[in-house]
Amino acid sequence: MDIAEDTPTTGKESLPAQEFKIFEELESEVRLYCRTFPAVFERAKGAELFAEDGRTFIDFFCGAGTLNYGHNNDFIKARVADYLAADGLAHGLDMYTVAKRDFLTDFADTVLRPRGLDYKAQFTGPTGTDAVEAALKLARKQTGRSGLVAFTGAYHGMSRGSLAVTGSRRARRAGGVGGQDVTFVPYEDGPQGPFDSIGYLERLLTDPSSGVELPAAVIVEPMQMEGGVYPASAGWLRALRELTERHGILLILDEIQAGCGRSGRYFCFEHAGITPDVVTLSKSLSGYGFPLSMVLFKRELDVWEPGEHTGTFRGNQLAFVAATAACELWRQDGFHARLAASIDRLDRFRAELGALGQGLVTRGSGMALGIDFGAGPLRAARLQRYAFEHGLIVELCGRRDEVVKLLPSLTIDPAVLDRGLDVLRQGLHTL
Repeated sequence: MDIAEDTPTTGKESLPAQEFKIFEELESEVRLYCRTFPAVFERAKGAELFAEDGRTFIDFFCGAGTLNYGHNNDFIKARVADYLAADGLAHGLDMYTVAKRDFLTDFADTVLRPRGLDYKAQFTGPTGTDAVEAALKLARKQTGRSGLVAFTGAYHGMSRGSLAVTGSRRARRAGGVGGQDVTFVPYEDGPQGPFDSIGYLERLLTDPSSGVELPAAVIVEPMQMEGGVYPASAGWLRALRELTERHGILLILDEIQAGCGRSGRYFCFEHAGITPDVVTLSKSLSGYGFPLSMVLFKRELDVWEPGEHTGTFRGNQLAFVAATAACELWRQDGFHARLAASIDRLDRFRAELGALGQGLVTRGSGMALGIDFGAGPLRAARLQRYAFEHGLIVELCGRRDEVVKLLPSLTIDPAVLDRGLDVLRQGLHTL
């Protein structure tokens, strides 16, 4: 989701009349991505999208991080098709079901136990912001405190509680959201450079005249994605964990876009060797684009009473089936080797960009790379437009959409990855 404060265009450029007519006539002006990628998409496979007019696009967007295993992954699709053919339950609220049991079992065996994580799971409404809302609500209930700490550049969702801890003034204004007991602290890094946020937080928490009450929780992305692709360093995350533990504050890690393998490990926070109190997951959790959101938290934090936090679609059975298959992908021979090879290719491309100069700054981790044009958001927009015209879809992010964000699928074919990078390389030479 675009959270830019200022954009170089109005976002309402005209589109060809006939093929988009029904969308323009009936769909709200709030639509966004269709304006950036003016095509009517018909089908998709792997890392490619196919429009009804015959054009083919390489996908470095992946549904804003929702399709880490590519479009219509054969292994996951077969599991879903078999389940549907057997008239498997489609909707189950929070009832006990075979599909949920299989997912919880596989997720524990594949993800949690090998990492020494003893979490309980809560399934929330279908989107990432639902998981964030539940995490914040749980933190306040468990601690009896109302305050929160969030970071500049943060993006946590579009519902009111999530907007309160999201940095973008534009997004917050649209939701009519004020401060709501949230203290914002500069992230470890950002457009204005590094900042000693840990030292600043320590001063706020220990000064009895700071004006800041002890908060219920600190919520942070281990890699800010919409804020401009800023990975937090391992040392910074460890220092934040130590500070929150010492002051009795819950630490919430938002892994909705940076998790599920995007950083090269299942959880982005793994490189720091920390154990958060609460973790939010969504986007690629189902592995197939099916809506699924989950909050993980330490057992002693489970203070919910039955039915205290609900949601009609918190039991998406098809998503459970797909997510179970996605867990199995992580255990398949060759999966990690192929992922490591793709990460290495993206790292080498980043090094190539560093040698180009042109005022570019590159950042990222694993299969996420940001190309930062600094004060040149128009250049970023031109590169995005060039890419689309030459068969590649990439997203913009950052405060003013000044960063081109690359999110190739974790399972992308090496030749397709190279073709997409070639388009970007050629586009950079035209700027």
